Amino acid sequence: MQKSMIRKVLVANRGEIAIRVMRSCREMNIRSVAVFSEADRASYHVRYADEAYCIGPAPSVQSYLNKEKIIQVALETGCDAVHPGYGFLSENADFARMVKEAGLIFIGPSPEAIEQMGDKITARKRMIAAGVPVVPGTTEAITNDEEALRIIRQIELPVMIKASAGGGGKGMRLVHHENEIESSLRAARSEAKAAFGDDAVYIEKYISSPHHIEFQILGDHHGNIVHLFERECSVQRRHQKVVEETPSPNLTPEVREAMGKHAVAAAAAVNYFGAGTIEFIMDDQHNYYFLEMNTRLQVEHPITERVVGVDLVKLQIQIAEGKPLPFRQEDLRQNGHAIECRIYAEDPANNFMPSPGKIKHITEPLGLGVRHDGYVYPGYEIPMYYDPMISKLIVWGTNREEAIARMRRALYAYKISGVSTSIPFLEKVMQHPVFIKGNYNTHFIDTYLKELLEVSECDGLCEDVAVITAFIHYLDELGRVQNGAHDGKVAIRESRWKQMGKSLNLRRN
Repeated sequence: MQKSMIRKVLVANRGEIAIRVMRSCREMNIRSVAVFSEADRASYHVRYADEAYCIGPAPSVQSYLNKEKIIQVALETGCDAVHPGYGFLSENADFARMVKEAGLIFIGPSPEAIEQMGDKITARKRMIAAGVPVVPGTTEAITNDEEALRIIRQIELPVMIKASAGGGGKGMRLVHHENEIESSLRAARSEAKAAFGDDAVYIEKYISSPHHIEFQILGDHHGNIVHLFERECSVQRRHQKVVEETPSPNLTPEVREAMGKHAVAAAAAVNYFGAGTIEFIMDDQHNYYFLEMNTRLQVEHPITERVVGVDLVKLQIQIAEGKPLPFRQEDLRQNGHAIECRIYAEDPANNFMPSPGKIKHITEPLGLGVRHDGYVYPGYEIPMYYDPMISKLIVWGTNREEAIARMRRALYAYKISGVSTSIPFLEKVMQHPVFIKGNYNTHFIDTYLKELLEVSECDGLCEDVAVITAFIHYLDELGRVQNGAHDGKVAIRESRWKQMGKSLNLRRN
């Protein structure tokens, strides 16, 4: 591949990932172009970019999924390349192909790799051929209930019915009993058709105590492929990740090395270049199996960046320019421990319902080892049309114990008012003894949900009272100074915030 210098990038996404990409572009002296829907006109990624253009109404199908409009804006603004971020069009092979045919650089893998790894049945076949272990199951789409029953009896219950074109937990059904097969197939097909336009499903043996382990990989156009170690992603709710950490507390050095080699082999099987993730499922005996490949940057990529010491977005851009990887596998090391919490505008106490609305106040966590990737600000109104994740909180420590303590401290300092958020729920996760021990699996939230949702009588109310009291104190002192009290001297006295805190015995676990 001939090298090509990228000077201007259109970021075909929104929110925190758009800002994340633009920050690396700015460091590389690359101009960034934002696109936005009418609902996102006031979003911070629009303000941060060098240029910004509206591409349609609020519904994503008319804006962020409008391939033709996005490419039109890229061409009209003189962009060299398009970065898809994650979600939306990031794993759309047709979009990657259209970008290339328009004479632009797609900052991601080839359309062929996206197609081969995007279809889960095709990916399973590729992995079997490459010698990568896969979960026992079918290698063809299930066409009828009788066939499904025969296969399920062969591999034994429980099984998981999964959408071939799936992702994000959509089109998935767990089957424990034979009388559930027909309804589960019907529901999985219907959901897959609605979400992906493809109702093909396949069957896998269900791993009863699964750990979700993924390996970050990078490949260039010169045949070099490396992995940047693993991320433990087993704190999930409805197959959606909530907390991620690296290194995994459940891997031995031997298993880590073996999984890393299989991750590289999986990427090599489709001549992969760019950033991607090989996802594995592992049981309590450290038997692991290929789950799927995400042919894009992952939400949780910052924890890998912090532990390995790289900028994955910069590396994506350099690979797209045709440059070789700047390191070999033996050059890479894990340093310390990192944890990421996904912050959602949702109400955990109300079945995690999304909580769109106007942000009244934000106090972002600061301090040693803390990184905050977000896009909302005071006065910003969170739209109802998109995923409710509003930020990612990432911490680093010299070891896992320090990282957990640092995340507790950061969550304690993180204040958002105006909408409900998952912050209190995440605080409970960080305090839970099973998480602290590190022996959790993907059933963690379901198993301990009641404990994680418990609130003390004073939670929330005491904090609101303290904030109100502090503000009244501020106004009172301001008025005293303006009125000339104390001959221009303000008496030093204990703040009413402290007084109220003492009276309510405000303490956190």
